[in-house]
Amino acid sequence: QVNLVESGGGSVQAGGSLRLTCAASGNDISIDAMSWYRQAPGKQRIMVAFINRLGNTDYADSVKGRFTISRDNAKNTIWLQMNNLKPEDTATYYCEAETPMDGDYWGQGTQVFVSL
Repeated sequence: QVNLVESGGGSVQAGGSLRLTCAASGNDISIDAMSWYRQAPGKQRIMVAFINRLGNTDYADSVKGRFTISRDNAKNTIWLQMNNLKPEDTATYYCEAETPMDGDYWGQGTQVFVSL
C-alpha cells in the first residue's frame, strides 16, 4: 500500500510560480515511475509530467519549457516546479505512482488557480 500526499497548490496570478510536492509513504514500498496529472473542471485528466527512477522525464506539450519535474528516490518524493503560469493551467493536480507489484496509486489532489 502506497499513500501519496500532494501539497503546494494555491492561487497565483498569471506569470507567477508554484511548486508542488508529492510524498509517498508506506511499508516496503517500491516505486517505478511517478507522474503529475491535472484535471480541469469538465475536462479529462491528462498527464502533465513524468519521471522514472533514472530521472528520465517527459512533459505535455502545453507545459514544456515552463514546468520541471524532479525526484528524490531516497525520499520517494517528487516535485513539480511550475513557472510562468497561465490561466489555462488552472486545475486539480494529482500525483501518480507506478509500483511493480501493486499497480498504480493516486493522491487526493491539490488545487491550482491562476488568475489574469
